Amino acid sequence: MPCVNETTVQRLADLAVSFGANVQPGQIVCIHTEVTRAPVARAVAEKAYAAGARHVEVSYADAFARRARLEHGVEDSIGYAPSWQVDRVREMGEQRVALIQLDGGLDPAATRGLDPLRIANDQSPVRQEYIRLINERAMNWTIVACPSAEWAREVHPHLPEDEALERLWAQVTTMCRLDEGDPVAAWRQRMDRLGEVAERLTGHRFDRLHFQGPGTDLSVGLLPSSRWMAASFATAEGIEHFPNLPSEEIFTTPDPARVEGVVHSTKPLDIEGTLVEGLTVRFEGGRAVSIDADTGAELLRARAARDEGAARLGEVALVDGEGRVGAQDTVFLTTLIDENAASHVALGNAYSFVVEDEADRERANDSSIHVDFMIGSPDVTVDGITSGGERVPVLHHGQWQV
Repeated sequence: MPCVNETTVQRLADLAVSFGANVQPGQIVCIHTEVTRAPVARAVAEKAYAAGARHVEVSYADAFARRARLEHGVEDSIGYAPSWQVDRVREMGEQRVALIQLDGGLDPAATRGLDPLRIANDQSPVRQEYIRLINERAMNWTIVACPSAEWAREVHPHLPEDEALERLWAQVTTMCRLDEGDPVAAWRQRMDRLGEVAERLTGHRFDRLHFQGPGTDLSVGLLPSSRWMAASFATAEGIEHFPNLPSEEIFTTPDPARVEGVVHSTKPLDIEGTLVEGLTVRFEGGRAVSIDADTGAELLRARAARDEGAARLGEVALVDGEGRVGAQDTVFLTTLIDENAASHVALGNAYSFVVEDEADRERANDSSIHVDFMIGSPDVTVDGITSGGERVPVLHHGQWQV
């Protein structure tokens, strides 16, 4: 791969295996990525075998092959997957595999000009099976930012291609803490800090959060037994793993019936190559009753209409100003990174495993989609409201107040 030191690729691969997914000796490892990221996938496979993996399987996707289906496929091909693909994911859970996904922005030409409704409805049942495995904590998994020439061109269009890729690699190196002498130690220090804040927020047991800022006045109700978590997970067998690299957020599961007000996005949202800019969403009784945007609104509206839970919130996450993503002052056009630059909410499916009480867990939102969009900035204040009506500052000017 041009424009990147091989040592950097090796360090990213090692972080994905030893820290992100925390691959265990004897495990089966599945690596998923686009064909454009094949060189890094090979490095990850090598590190996985060195860590004692019994078998490593690399699965490549191709955004332009998907485009062919969206553009020319029969109607029944939209949102379809053969049963053996669903069975494969189910078997992955039963065999407790480790999953590593190398991710980043796609070439927007892969979706440009396509029918937004077909894109929105192309939600494979395979995705639902993965969501089930995540909620059952059946896999140790991670999604890792991985540059590609196509992605770099979109993020840095003013630079020549080689320079754009070099610049993107430099940013990913910083955001993933690969520039530290010991990246794993640096990540553990950051996760310890976020974990402490999450514990304090859980201890407050706020009834709801209140977001206020330019174009935003939003109340998000919380379930009584929802815990706040940093992105440090453990499988049902106790294998610690870190699902997003980079990750700067703490999150919880909201009450899908208690969201009121209006929220304006603070960063563009990329949905599979379609950019949603200038997004404003109004909630009443927990539902998104209006979705407007300067661009891309039709696609998000279609996603939010996909099922009963698609127009309700499944996640609320807070991001402070101490992280390394926001400091880049760059829109990366991929939710994996952009959601870690600013506080965000997500339409769709909830992470039910952060809800302690079974009755509350049954109230958590259920949907076939999960779409994060960014609503935080230094100009957006976040306060917690107790059941008694007391207002407690939580996040002001990018700094924790709890």
